[in-house]
Parts: sequence; C-alpha cells; structure tokens
Amino acid sequence: MAGDRPAVAGLLLYLLIAATPTLVFWVSLRVLPALVARVAERRRSRHQPTATPLESTVADLRRLRREVRSREQRTHVRRTAVLAAYDDALLDVCRQVEVDAPLATAVGHDRVYARLITEAALEDAGIALDPPPGARRPDTGGQQ
Repeated sequence: MAGDRPAVAGLLLYLLIAATPTLVFWVSLRVLPALVARVAERRRSRHQPTATPLESTVADLRRLRREVRSREQRTHVRRTAVLAAYDDALLDVCRQVEVDAPLATAVGHDRVYARLITEAALEDAGIALDPPPGARRPDTGGQQ
C-alpha cells in the first residue's frame, strides 16, 4: 500500500501536465478576448468627447453664415476656409437635429446647390438660420 501514493501523485502530475495546455488554450480563446474587449470599451467610453449643445452649434452656424454672406474676405484662401467651416457647421447641426444633408455627399459645383437644399431642410426642421432682426444675439449681450 505504501507504493500506491507515489503512483497516485504521479498520475495527478501527469493529468496536470496533460490538461494545462488545453486549459491555457481555452482561456486564451474564451476569456482573454472578452477581457480585452471590456478594457477597450471602458477606455473608449472614458475618452469620448462630450457633444456640444445645439444652441452653441447653431450660434456658430449663424456667425459663419454672416461671414459667408458679407463677402468681406480679402483673400481666396480666407473665403474658401470660411465656406468650408460653414459647410462643416451645417453638417454638424444636421447631425444633431437628424436632418438629411445632401451637402455631405456633394462634390464640386454640386455643393452650392446641395448647400441650399441643406439650408432649406434645416429651416423646415425649425432652425432659423437668419434670426429676426430684433432677436437677442448672445455675442453682443442683446445690444445691436
């Protein structure tokens, strides 16, 4: 009977050595990807930018619209930059109010027409691009 213990210990050691690669492989296929996904999701949710309020985005849109319409830009580069910023602001507001924006897919000379359609869609959604003359402007404190 005294010789049975080393045989049992040897058998347990053999099972441990035989089962370890299988267990390691199973853990690497099942548990590790779930753990990595959970850590990545936490990191993503921590670094997500907060959305700007609609009022702020609309105020920027109106300011850029006034600049585009004023045509006081002295250089072609400035005109192009202001128009590109206005288009980006239009698309941001469309995303926030969930309005279809044809401007997002327009290229070349079609952008002018798509910009008009996008502006009309925003007006239909209730966003006044040109507020009434007596409306209070946040950047001037109500004084005009």
